[in-house]
Amino acid sequence: MIAEAVKIELKRILGDGNASFSKEDLLCYSYDATNSPVLPDAVVFPRGPGEISRILKMANAEGFPVIPRGAGTGFSGGSIPVEGGVVVSTERMKEIIEIDADNLIAVVEPGIVTWDFQQEVEKLGLFYPPDPSSLKFSTIGGNIAECAGGPRAVKYGVTRDYVLGLEVVLPTGEIINTGVRTAKGVVGYDLTRLLTGSEGTLGIITKATLRLLPLPESIKTILVTFPDLRAAAKAVSDIIRLRIIPSTLEIMDSVSLRCVEEFSKAGLPNADAVLLIEVDGSPETTGKEAEKVRKICLENGAIEVKVASDKKEIKELWNARRAISASLFRARPDKINEDIVVPRSAVSELIAGVQEIGKQRGLLIASFGHAGDGNIHVNVMYDKKAPEEAEAARSAVREIFNLTLRLGGTISGEHGVGIAKSRYLDMELSPSAIEAMKRLKNALDPKGILNPGKIFPKGEHQH
Repeated sequence: MIAEAVKIELKRILGDGNASFSKEDLLCYSYDATNSPVLPDAVVFPRGPGEISRILKMANAEGFPVIPRGAGTGFSGGSIPVEGGVVVSTERMKEIIEIDADNLIAVVEPGIVTWDFQQEVEKLGLFYPPDPSSLKFSTIGGNIAECAGGPRAVKYGVTRDYVLGLEVVLPTGEIINTGVRTAKGVVGYDLTRLLTGSEGTLGIITKATLRLLPLPESIKTILVTFPDLRAAAKAVSDIIRLRIIPSTLEIMDSVSLRCVEEFSKAGLPNADAVLLIEVDGSPETTGKEAEKVRKICLENGAIEVKVASDKKEIKELWNARRAISASLFRARPDKINEDIVVPRSAVSELIAGVQEIGKQRGLLIASFGHAGDGNIHVNVMYDKKAPEEAEAARSAVREIFNLTLRLGGTISGEHGVGIAKSRYLDMELSPSAIEAMKRLKNALDPKGILNPGKIFPKGEHQH
């Protein structure tokens, strides 16, 4: 619980209407997509780095936690105030400061919604590729903190590939600028990369310089139906092996298809698996690549290869794809949502292994996601009111992680560690690597006030 004097000072720093202590407001900032709420003691809405700096300096002096928050869409608990304290919401810092079409860069504040930013740059014939499923409500700052990915990562990479520089308030209150506005720059340590994906534990982002690309001239969207999930996974491997790099290459299994079709009525087929594929570039290039994709899929036993005919159909397909996660609750009341990644060539083996784990545990497991870069979202469905089923689900997650690591993969591709995966950290990282990360955290945040309880297992992060 923060002291009354701290509340008074927060009001003084931020002004009327920018600091709240009411239970109703605190509840709105107590949770993310993990639905594991913990009430903070206060929520504040700064307008710039100076105010954030003063809050962090006071936090170091008074010893209360500070938790950065974008839109609260994360799946790892990264913005949950697990030890109480002050939530710093950047939602009111949402200005697009600059779009430099000559140098293909933009400068934005962290609270700009990803979709809104994309629409603005596309008006100028430019392109910001990162597209997490939450892009219509997640913010650029949150995307950078989690190093968000998305369907287009197979061709264009993830958020860190588009962050050139940052303005950041460090845990001790200093305001620094990292990175460059140029195509190259190697002066000193790459603090921009260190902070990108640090889950709000090393600093609070207040401005970002982002790299842009020219907007592709042409896009073709293809829906491919398969009678067998493994055949669909094999088609994915063959497409990449033959040096075709689609802009998106998504896979959906039968559980995902059934649930999302009931929810969206998008006209998705009743099949064991589908691939949702996009190719982009010049009209000539997209036509040739779409034909190559069609042939590869048919050679792998595809039942139907359908090219979307208009923008309305494309929109409906992508709305359905992005609705999968929420629609899965139609199958079971609870789920554990994990985003594992394996080498592309191992996608087929991963999916087969996950199916076997589900069969052995008597669980329904839905698999979908970014097959083109090996990033599969595995959703273990269960009912937490049934203790044996809940325990089976937790055991299945550890088995899935073991399988992923045996195949040369990683236990998180997009969602981060937060609190959801901290207990599994030592499955992937060596003790020496974890200790090095802790030393970095302690160096930048000696009093442990910024987003405590995240990444490292509880009780292991000592200050």
